[in-house]
Amino acid sequence: MRSRVIASCRRLALLWALLPSIAAAIEAPVAFSTGAGDAWTFRKRIEVAVRPGACDAVAITSPLSSTTVPTRGDHAHARIRLDAGDNRLQAQCLAEGAPRGQPVVQHWLVRARDVPIARVRLRITATEIVLDAGASELAPARPAPLSTCGWRVRAGANPGPLPGLPAVGKQVALARPTVDGEYFVTLRVTDAAGRFDESTAMFRVRRGRTEIFGPAHEHAAWIDRAIVYGVEPLSFGRRGLADVIVRLPAIKALGVNTLWLTPITDAPDEDFGYAVTDQFRVRDALGGDAELRELIAQAHADGLRVVLDLVANHLSEQHPYFADTALNGRSSPYYDFFQRVRAGAAVHYFGWHNLENLNFDSPEVQRMIIEASARWVRDYDVDGFRVDAAWGPRQRAPDFWPRWSAELKRIKPDLMLLAEASSQDGYYSRSGFAAAYDWTEKLGQWAWQNAFADERQTAERLRSALRDTQARSSSLSVFRFLDNNDSGPRFITQHGVEQTRVAAAMLLTLPGIPALYSGDDVGAAFEPYRPHGPLQWDDPHGLRAWYTRLIALRARLPALRSRQLHVLDTGAADQILAYLRPAEGDGGVLVLLNFSGTDASVSLPMEMIRTGWRTNMVEQLSGAHIAANDDGAIILPAYGIRILQRLPEKERPAPRVLARGRGRIECRKRQPGCTD
Repeated sequence: MRSRVIASCRRLALLWALLPSIAAAIEAPVAFSTGAGDAWTFRKRIEVAVRPGACDAVAITSPLSSTTVPTRGDHAHARIRLDAGDNRLQAQCLAEGAPRGQPVVQHWLVRARDVPIARVRLRITATEIVLDAGASELAPARPAPLSTCGWRVRAGANPGPLPGLPAVGKQVALARPTVDGEYFVTLRVTDAAGRFDESTAMFRVRRGRTEIFGPAHEHAAWIDRAIVYGVEPLSFGRRGLADVIVRLPAIKALGVNTLWLTPITDAPDEDFGYAVTDQFRVRDALGGDAELRELIAQAHADGLRVVLDLVANHLSEQHPYFADTALNGRSSPYYDFFQRVRAGAAVHYFGWHNLENLNFDSPEVQRMIIEASARWVRDYDVDGFRVDAAWGPRQRAPDFWPRWSAELKRIKPDLMLLAEASSQDGYYSRSGFAAAYDWTEKLGQWAWQNAFADERQTAERLRSALRDTQARSSSLSVFRFLDNNDSGPRFITQHGVEQTRVAAAMLLTLPGIPALYSGDDVGAAFEPYRPHGPLQWDDPHGLRAWYTRLIALRARLPALRSRQLHVLDTGAADQILAYLRPAEGDGGVLVLLNFSGTDASVSLPMEMIRTGWRTNMVEQLSGAHIAANDDGAIILPAYGIRILQRLPEKERPAPRVLARGRGRIECRKRQPGCTD
């Protein structure tokens, strides 16, 4: 009996405590149509539900605006100015001009930056390059006059001096530099409220001539020299980023110059990282903010660029925004953040049931992704992004990527922007990307998908794939790989060590941007999306030394970094892949690859024989001088590799042949310089 009395008293006390809010709800003839939360805009449409017949207008106030709008049936709406940070909004019913009932209040947190926007325009005269800050803009929410425009060279970036910097002024004129290379000048604009923003302009000098760089359709020279190493942090050790830092000297020694970090933003513990729950926060499982900053600083000190994996297409179903929509439906402030079918269900691609597509028709979604991307560039000095599922936003809102890339390159014009999409689609080059994947026109289909399935057809299928890529090519660089996060079992697991060595030689001698993935250099056998422990860095197959030699060769020979490729018909089409990498002055590089387990004869094209390729060739991996027979035939042993350069006429010594039999050249085991 006593317990029932206590329970009744508690219920009465709770009811008494709730009476004011119940009364307010009864008295308030208006209510906000959605809950409040984060906002990514300074002008937001606010909707208010109105009790029928109670109001003829509604007054809506925010820290920066006050407006009165007429009711339309059972609702009213207005576009309200918001301030950065917390905003208290109030809606008050008006009847015949007088307040009626209690007002209702909600709070919005604006997460967009309210700062001026620095913009640089360049102009070249006969003697000067003129830097102009006149296109800079005032802060969007609380505009204040610009008080200072300061100019400086970007630290460590320029090949020659720029006398006259640092400088202050809306417009600055510099003497045109004479040293060839790419130059970077940073503008900082500061307003009367002390807020500032920075933008960096890029121009270049080629053969003594100064040229304006167009970041919308051009990319920095370092990208053409990029050799990428994909880093899956937890595969390096349980400490994630800290274990990657320990491994940096070994990565640098390999010869690669660019790190691609798989997603480092917050995600559920059991997820690989693409189910993003916070685009602005480093995932705790990887070590956190300090470790990421240390990794980037150490990589830059070692001459390595750092590219992050950007997830823009979707958010995890566990992201607070989507969780709110699952709980509150259309009354959620984030309901329109997600792509939906007509009936309201959220959309996802394929079987990605936990990855909910963002609605890129929403300006707030676009601003959120731009702000997230810019944060990593501005605050961490990352060197670019590999954009996951870039084809998704391209399908839904094709105007977004050009806007996104323009904003990022305003901050850092030499970013590498790599689209996970087909390099055959010219849309991406027109949208500011430098490179895209070695895919066919079919979404996600690797250009070499079936080439290695049957050793007897590998060379012919690769030849066909390369010619098809050339025929359909855009101005994008082709991002090439044997393994990546989506390719399942590793190449070496499926095709063995010998094929891996030949395929690696192909990867690093073709045009485009070659990429290795975590552990490729030691023949690691794992699947990224399946549970696995930290990689073991022993090298049972000697692949690390092999990759190191190939990478060094690519760095040494300009022909291997050019965009030129001539696929050759040389006989033995089912065994030998042959191509010429032309270059000015040195006649280029001839690559011969035997993808079969038997010897094969290669016949040089008659045009190459006529231009001196039959004799005086130097095998670039061994340094040996070789010559073909009188008919231009060369024998490649099983899984043989020849990377050949013809000596210029004046440098040709008497040929030193590895071993000569009638009508063929071969490589004997134990012979100095033998690469097979």
